[in-house]
Amino acid sequence: MASTSGRLSTLKFIPGFHRESTQYAEEGKWYDGNRVRFREGKPENLRGYNKAIETAYTGIARDIITWSDNDTKKFASFGTEKFLYAIKSNELYDITPFVSAVALTSVFDTAAGSPLVVVSLTNHGVSVSDRIFISSATSIGNSGILLSGEYSVVAVANLNSFTISATTTATNTVSQGGTADMEFILTTQNTVPIQGTGYGAGVYNAGVSTTGQRAWNQPAAEGAITFLNSQWTLDNWGEDMVACRRGGKIFYFDADSSTTPERAVVVSAAPSINNYIRVSPNDRHLIAFGSTEFGTAEYNPMLVRWSDQEDYTNWTPSISSTSGEVVLTGGTEIMGSIRSRNAIHVWTDTAMYTQQYVGPPFTFAFQQVGTNCGLIAPHAAVDVDGISYWMGEDNFYAFDGRVRNLDCTVRRYLYDNFNMINKDKVYAGVNAEFNEIMWLYPSGTSVEPNAYIIYNYKENHWVYGTTFYSVIAGQRVFDNTLGAGRVSATDSRYIWNNEPANVYTGNGKILSSYLESSSFDIQDGNELLFVDRIIPDYTITNNGNIQFSIMFSEYPNSTPITKGPYTITQSTKKVDLRGRGRQAEIIVSASSDSSWRWGSVRANIQPDGMR
Repeated sequence: MASTSGRLSTLKFIPGFHRESTQYAEEGKWYDGNRVRFREGKPENLRGYNKAIETAYTGIARDIITWSDNDTKKFASFGTEKFLYAIKSNELYDITPFVSAVALTSVFDTAAGSPLVVVSLTNHGVSVSDRIFISSATSIGNSGILLSGEYSVVAVANLNSFTISATTTATNTVSQGGTADMEFILTTQNTVPIQGTGYGAGVYNAGVSTTGQRAWNQPAAEGAITFLNSQWTLDNWGEDMVACRRGGKIFYFDADSSTTPERAVVVSAAPSINNYIRVSPNDRHLIAFGSTEFGTAEYNPMLVRWSDQEDYTNWTPSISSTSGEVVLTGGTEIMGSIRSRNAIHVWTDTAMYTQQYVGPPFTFAFQQVGTNCGLIAPHAAVDVDGISYWMGEDNFYAFDGRVRNLDCTVRRYLYDNFNMINKDKVYAGVNAEFNEIMWLYPSGTSVEPNAYIIYNYKENHWVYGTTFYSVIAGQRVFDNTLGAGRVSATDSRYIWNNEPANVYTGNGKILSSYLESSSFDIQDGNELLFVDRIIPDYTITNNGNIQFSIMFSEYPNSTPITKGPYTITQSTKKVDLRGRGRQAEIIVSASSDSSWRWGSVRANIQPDGMR
């Protein structure tokens, strides 16, 4: 029976997670959780996910874009370290471009009883797992092997020889046979950044292991050179798409070239090296950030270069062209850009610029609007209603005419457990249904994004949790936000509907949610508190339930005594218990296919002495 001397008190906590101090010091706030958001100040569990496309894809997605063509057909495209994909009519297509072609004569070797075919080609430039395409069927002598279509490179003997595997076994040994037209598909890149080694990789006299000294002609085991992981930027050119893989060429995808999407093609007139691209609003120039300088072909990571207006194939500055280039000065490299209201926002590693169309003769005007506010990764910024939000090296920022720090209540929690080596993979997206910006990031020792942080830009609060998405796309075209990734290390990778309506499972499996408060006490802990009744007030659907617990402790570092968990359903009227301590925390968890939402939960609390 509940005490008659206590009084019911509403358990009120400030929305969002608050982790900038200790759990006791953040009194009156929510402290921890997973798969929980706050809406109108009240916590609730996130919805689940299901497959948007039943076909698995290969690689790790680095950018994703959605759009509709002029006939309102829905498209999506995304790029991995191996493929460039397009989605049309819920079908997945490989649109990875051919980057070069060669006519071959008498270059194929076979061995009787083996499907392996050795290709002799000087300076072929391919690596294991790269792909080639033989566009005209060719017989290799009397080997019994007919080559046609796509093949993966299974071995590389040297610069002038590589091996593919045919679909049939050779009946005879043939040397230097066959004739074929071979096209090289865009090569495979790294999934993780690799530290450079060898001669010239380390600073002078740095030592074999970067400390001490090393003798002449000894390579450094580790150095200042880093080979970055694969990265893409995708954008729309009208109803079509332009794409760029970091450090390479620009590609064009014609969305309506055929019923079955054709491969993207190289924009041969564009600069040969480009880090990121963006199509400018209204005036429509194709812009490359970090590119080769006109006339010298030297790569400059701070160069902004653009095509002629309405012509992505003309990059030559002239009287009759609006093509041009500008070198930015604030920083060492351009990190990324996004479109905003009547301007493009550009970030280097240390500064922010606005790029605005002003017309001939200068075409664009650049203004530095912020310092010490660089972008942490190419896709770590989004624009919402003309305001840009982004993640920097150690803080979050917004630009609404001036750069300002966002008051992030979980900043220390995030950066203390952030995998800085893989910071390049941070990816930001918008869930407009809930007024949220989500940043995906790698935490702990994970080399891929495995966590998220969400900022509610309308209610100004933060939450975090775990995820398996590497990229996300908003609801601009499809009915749901889309995510790309795999649920576990043994699963295949898919495109997922993120939080579809009334779905609270993950691909049919139960999902768990969790919420924990900061400590609360009475009279600053001068008196013990005693709790003997909880009056729940939750909205719980689908005959689900939640688990409710209270942890009591005498001091902040004492071992807590947990009361519960108590199962609460929509029909639960009260929970009787007996617990005491100088402070207490509340835990709410759920593992069911239903939704729950916190209302106005009350507890019967009374002082219980000063012992």
